[in-house]
Amino acid sequence: MAPTDQVLDLFHGIRLTPTQRRIAHSLVQHAASAAYLSAAEIAELAQVSQPSVTRFAIALGYDGYPALRRRLREITAAERGRPAADVPAAGNELQRAVSDEVQNLHRLAEQLGDPDKVTAAGALLAESRPLPVLGLRAAAPLAAYFAYFAAKVLPDVRVLDTGGSLLADRLDQARTAGATALLAIVLPRYPRESLDALREARLAGLSVVALTDSAVSPAAEYADIVLPAAVGAQLVFDLHTAPMALAMVLLQAICDAAPSHTQRRLEEFEQSAARRQVFLT
Repeated sequence: MAPTDQVLDLFHGIRLTPTQRRIAHSLVQHAASAAYLSAAEIAELAQVSQPSVTRFAIALGYDGYPALRRRLREITAAERGRPAADVPAAGNELQRAVSDEVQNLHRLAEQLGDPDKVTAAGALLAESRPLPVLGLRAAAPLAAYFAYFAAKVLPDVRVLDTGGSLLADRLDQARTAGATALLAIVLPRYPRESLDALREARLAGLSVVALTDSAVSPAAEYADIVLPAAVGAQLVFDLHTAPMALAMVLLQAICDAAPSHTQRRLEEFEQSAARRQVFLT
């Protein structure tokens, strides 16, 4: 198990406040170095107060932050004794960035060893007519990519990729049209409007599936099901390889939830595409 996964296990089943989620997210993002930081340094990293870090450790069942740090050091020490993952040796900065993405995909593959959450999310989204897909700023291209393929098997997929006052209107319109669930793709740096939209969706009675970078991302507070996939942060701009892979895995789960409907829709599309000579092959 990767160190980030072991750190996530520390929070499993514990209801965290928004401030505590910020601390937890910082520990996950900096799993390799957090074990050697003071409470004050963790507080600065998470942009919270030092007493909040102490309260966070107590909420996890530790006597205080020093006890939590000892546990983090145990995790780090255990990881050092493991053989390296089967990835190419990383030399320069570009190679390291790609190698880190390979690691993110390895972690996603391990996570999918238990497919129950993805299966449940697929069933939830497959029943929503229409299906709104939220993706603002950095998440907008991934929302469009998912929706392009989802529209081949679902009758009404609505991409919500612009913020402002119209976003709440479009959520309300989807709910009025019969939507029962929302797929929200929320990636760092977590647009405020995305979280506002999730809050509105919950108030409107929509179930929320959040595809995000971490189980303790800010989006998790508003989600019924959280599907995490780490982003690469080694270059100037993030790499979204694992979230894109997870989006396609989720679409597969949607197809598997209604196989006969999926097959019929795909056959209708292929007949239409052939008649219009859409593709060369």
